[in-house]
Parts: sequence; C-alpha cells; structure tokens
Amino acid sequence: MIALAGLILAWIAVFGGHLLEGGQAGSLTNIPAALIVLGGTLAAGMIQSDFSTWRLAWRLFPGIFSHAQWQTEATEAKLVRWCQIARRQGLLSLEADSNREQDDFVRLGLQLLVDGESVTKIRHSLEVSMDSRESRTLRAAHLFDSLGGYAPTMGIIGAVLGLIQVMTQIEDTAALGAGIATAFVATIYGVGLANLFFLPVAARLRSMAEARFGFEDMVLDGILAIADSENPRVLERRLKEYRP
Repeated sequence: MIALAGLILAWIAVFGGHLLEGGQAGSLTNIPAALIVLGGTLAAGMIQSDFSTWRLAWRLFPGIFSHAQWQTEATEAKLVRWCQIARRQGLLSLEADSNREQDDFVRLGLQLLVDGESVTKIRHSLEVSMDSRESRTLRAAHLFDSLGGYAPTMGIIGAVLGLIQVMTQIEDTAALGAGIATAFVATIYGVGLANLFFLPVAARLRSMAEARFGFEDMVLDGILAIADSENPRVLERRLKEYRP
C-alpha cells in the first residue's frame, strides 16, 4: 500500500503546490498535450517491445500496490517442519503438503522431493525457475524505464508544437502569454509522468524482483537441505540469515 500512498502523495504535492502558488487547476488541463505526451510515450514503448513483454509489464504493474504474496518467516517454519517430517517419515510423506502449498515455487520444490529427484536435478530445476521469474520481472522494469525516458522527450515535442501554434498567431498579443503557458503544460506532463509514475514503477519492480529472488534462494536452500536429510535445527539457524 505504501506505493499507492506515495503515488497519490506525489501528485497531490505537485497540484497542491500549483494551487497554493495561485495557479488554477484548469491551467494544467490540456487534452491535446495529454494526447501527445501519453499517446506518444505509449506508442514508443510499443514500438520498442514485443507483445509478450508489453502484456507482462502491465500484468505485473498492479502488484506494486499490494503486499508481497510470500511470507519469509512463515516459509522458514514450513521448511523446518518439512525437514523434520522427511527425516522421520520419508520424502513421500510431504506429498499432501505439496498439494496444499499455494506458492508455485515452493510447491515445485516439494513435488521434486516427493518424486525422488536427485539433488542436482532439484537444484537445476529450481534455479531455472528462479532465473526465469527474475528475468521476466526485470524485462517489465526495463520497459517502464524506457517509458520514463520517452515521456519527457514527448513533453518537449508537445511544447514545441504548442509554441508553433502560438507563433502563427503572434499578432494577437493578448493571447500570446496564455498560449505559451498552455504550450509548456506538455512539458509538465512529460516530466511528471516520467518521475512520478514510470521511473518509480520500474524501480519498484526491480526491488520486487530482488526480494522475490532472495525468498526463492532461501526456499532452494531449504529444499536441498531436506533432500540431504540435514538436521532441522541446523537448517533453522541458517534460514534465519535470509530474513530481510
């Protein structure tokens, strides 16, 4: 929720400051400028990326506003408990837990244990899953980074186009000042979108990818320890080191 609060606060700060300085809300409203900046930025992003990356980025976007769906300490306790059960009753006794597990990565690790795969095969399978998930999230972050780079440039284009229209009516001095002010609204849109939306979203996605990778690294350690029949107390002490 902190991401959503930050996003709302950023825009309130900008528009609130504008109003406190004596500006009017209508002076920042310009549909043609919004069309140029937002449409141009999104179009540039679509040209840059393939459809799968574009769809992935916007599918991951809502996740920045929600709490992480994984709980490190709760998963630590599960891994230690599974280690105890496996030592007493064997790996097949974990089948029921694997069917109930909600997290797909943890479930994959348990299923590999139940299937009796070798430690090497388990490590390889889980590392491939980790790298694949991280790569997808970073691709989405890169796209938002790119959109954050395009937006200010599109703002400048919008401002220049607005100034061109103003200069064609330069003989109307009464409307000249208002026209110039309107032209620069596009610049505000471009810089605002970049720094108050696209770039923060990209940074948030990279942070989420890093946190998720750390969580999965802990799970990998725990799953391999279970496969090696490691002492649960030793595993418990080591897993605590993964806490953020």
